[in-house]
Amino acid sequence: MAPSRLSSSIKAASIKSPIKYLLLFALGSAQADDQILQRVLVEGSRGNQLGVADAASAGSISQQELAARTVYRPGELLEAAPGLIVSQHSGEGKANQFYLRGFNLDHGTDLRTSVDDMPVNQRSHAHGQGWTDLNFLIPELAVRLDYKKGPYSAGEGDFASAGTASVVYANRLLQGVASVSAGQNGYGRALLADSLDAGQGSLLYALEVLHNDGPYTHPDDYQKLNAVLRYSEGYANNGYSVSLMAYRADWNATDQIPLRAVRDGQLARDDAIDPTDGGRSHRYSLSGGWRRTGEDSASRVNAYMIANQLDLYSNFRYFMDDPLHGDQFAQPDKRVTSGVNASHSWHQHTAGGNSATTIGIELQNDNIFNGLLNTQARRPLAVVRRDHIVESSAGLYLENSTRWNGALRTVAGARIDSYRFDVRSDLAANSGKAGDHLLSPSLSLIYGPWRTAELYANIGNGFHSNDARGTTIGVDPRTGAAADKVTPLVRSRGMELGARSSWLPGLQSSLSAYRLDFDSELSFVGDAGGTEAGRPSRRYGVEVSNYYKPLKWLSVDLDLAYARARSRDEHPEGAYIPGAIEGTGQLALTVDGGGPYSASLKLRYFGPRPLIEDNSVRSRPSLTLNGRFGWKLRKGLALELEAFNLANRRDSAIDYYYPSQLKGEAAPVNDIHFHPIEARSLRATLVRNF
Repeated sequence: MAPSRLSSSIKAASIKSPIKYLLLFALGSAQADDQILQRVLVEGSRGNQLGVADAASAGSISQQELAARTVYRPGELLEAAPGLIVSQHSGEGKANQFYLRGFNLDHGTDLRTSVDDMPVNQRSHAHGQGWTDLNFLIPELAVRLDYKKGPYSAGEGDFASAGTASVVYANRLLQGVASVSAGQNGYGRALLADSLDAGQGSLLYALEVLHNDGPYTHPDDYQKLNAVLRYSEGYANNGYSVSLMAYRADWNATDQIPLRAVRDGQLARDDAIDPTDGGRSHRYSLSGGWRRTGEDSASRVNAYMIANQLDLYSNFRYFMDDPLHGDQFAQPDKRVTSGVNASHSWHQHTAGGNSATTIGIELQNDNIFNGLLNTQARRPLAVVRRDHIVESSAGLYLENSTRWNGALRTVAGARIDSYRFDVRSDLAANSGKAGDHLLSPSLSLIYGPWRTAELYANIGNGFHSNDARGTTIGVDPRTGAAADKVTPLVRSRGMELGARSSWLPGLQSSLSAYRLDFDSELSFVGDAGGTEAGRPSRRYGVEVSNYYKPLKWLSVDLDLAYARARSRDEHPEGAYIPGAIEGTGQLALTVDGGGPYSASLKLRYFGPRPLIEDNSVRSRPSLTLNGRFGWKLRKGLALELEAFNLANRRDSAIDYYYPSQLKGEAAPVNDIHFHPIEARSLRATLVRNF
C-alpha cells in the first residue's frame, strides 16, 4: 500500500496525567478519542481498547488500518467494524445494503452512521427509513472509524440499536496527495488533496472525480464529483473547524433480477430487465465543530446543515401490476436537515478513583419533500402520493462514568427523546400530526483487576423512529383501503456479556454474547421499494474478534459472528425473519515491513439467510477474496494494485424472495431475485505525495 499520507490535526496537548487518564476511560471511544486520543490511535496499527471501551463489541479502527483496506465502494470502509457486511443490490450510486448482528439493515435502519458528527441516516426517506448514502465519503480523508454495537450508550439515539459507525475526517494533512486510478469496466478516479497554512489555522481541500461502468450489460455510467473544504484552528481537544462538502452523482442501475430468467437463458447474470432504472443525487453540507478541554471539564458543540436530493427510479416487479407500461416507479426525495449537538463533562476525583459526568443535547429538524410515482423510462405516468414532512426531534442525555477502584468501573446513563411529525399529504386522509417520546436507560459494568483482560456486562434500551408518513396514514394511496398507523418510536432492549484480552503479546481478542429485542421489526416492501413496520423480534448472537501482530511486518485479522433471529409472536407464516443474516467471517493478512513493498489479502464470508418466514427458501452464502499490492517507486511516489473477487466466484451480493412477472408470463411467479457480485477486476493507482 502507499505510504501513510494523512494525519489528524492532533498535537500533544498539555494535559496533566490524572486528567488525561480520567478522560481516557471516562469519555470512551467517540467522545474522548476525538478530544484526547486521536494522535495515539492514528500512529498505532490498532489501539488497545483495554481501559477505554465500555463493551467488548466497541472499538476504533486507525487510519493505518483503514488505508490498508481494499474497498470496491466507499461505504465498504465500514466493514472494518467486525461483523458488519456492506453490500449492494443496484450497482453504483445507490445507498449500500448493510448487515449486522442478525439484521438485514436495508439501507441503514438500526445502524446509526455519522461523518464528522453529521448524521448520514435520513429519516422518513422516500426509499426506506434510515437511508444511508455514503457515496460522498472520501476514504483517504478518514483518520478513524469508531464503532459500537447494541443500545448501551446514552449518547447514541435513533437507529443505534444494532450498532453505530462514526467516521472522523482529518483536519490537516501532513502531505498533499494527488492520485490517478484506472481499472477494468470503465473505472477511473482522480483525487487531489492538501492542507495550506491560512491565518492562524489550516485550510484543507480535497477534490475527487470518479467514473465507473461496472461489469453490467447496460453500463452504470456512474459519474461522481466530490469536494471538501475545511478551515480549522487549534487541536481536536481545543479548537474549532468549519467545513463545506459537496457531492453530485448520476447513474444507471442494474437492479436485482429473477433467478428463473437466468436459469432458462432469458438473461445473463449481468443483464438488466429495465435499462432505464437509475438515479441522480446530490449532497451539500455546511458544518462546524468547537472543542474546549480544561483541567476538570470538557465541552463540545457541533452544528450542521445538509441539503440532500435523490431522484431514484426502480423496477422490482417488472410487469406484474402494469403489463403495458411496466412497473417502474420513482421515489423523489428532497430535504434540508439541520441540527445542533452539544455536551459538557465534569471530572472529579473520588476516594478510590475518579468520575466524569456528561450532559448532552441533540436537536435535529428535517424539512422533507418526497413522493412515489409510477413511471415508464423515467417519465411520470401517475402520482401515487406526494408529501411534505417536517420531522423534529430533541434528545437529552446524562451519563456518568466512574472508576471505583483499580478493578471496577461503571457507565450509567439515560436519555429521553421527543419527536414531532407533521405530514401534509396530497391525500387529506394521510395528512396530520403525531408525536412521541421515549426514555432509554443504560448501564455498563467493566471489571478488570488484570493488566491484560477485562470483563463487560451491558444492558440498555434504544429505539428507531418509524417513517413519519406511517404515523398519520389513513388509507393506502395505491388501493384506497383503510390503513393502520404505526408507532412513531419503537423500543429495543439489549443485553450483552463480553471479554477482552491481550494476554499474548501482539494479540488483541474480544468475545461478546448478546440478546436484542425489538417491539416492531422493519421489513422491505418490494413494490414500494421501502420499509414497513412489522412483527416483534428477538436476536441472540456471539461475536469473536482477533487482531494479531506476531511480527513487525505482519498483521492478521480474524472476525467471526453468528446470530439467530426470530419473530416473537405466533404466526402461521413462520418465525424466521427474511434477510436476517446468520453468520459472517473475515480473515485479513497484511504485510508491510516499511520497505518498498506491501501487500494485503482479505477473505470475506457472507453467510446464508432465510428469505421467507417458514425458512423454506434460503439464500446461498458468498465468499470473496480481495487483494492489494503496494510499491513505493521512490520517495513520494507509489503504485497500488487492487484486485477484487480474485477467485472470480459467481455468488450473489444480495438475495430477495417475492413475486414478479416478466413480459410474456401469464401470472406472477414467486422467485429468488438476486444481484451478482462483481466479476474479477483490477485497478491501478499512482499516488504522488508532495
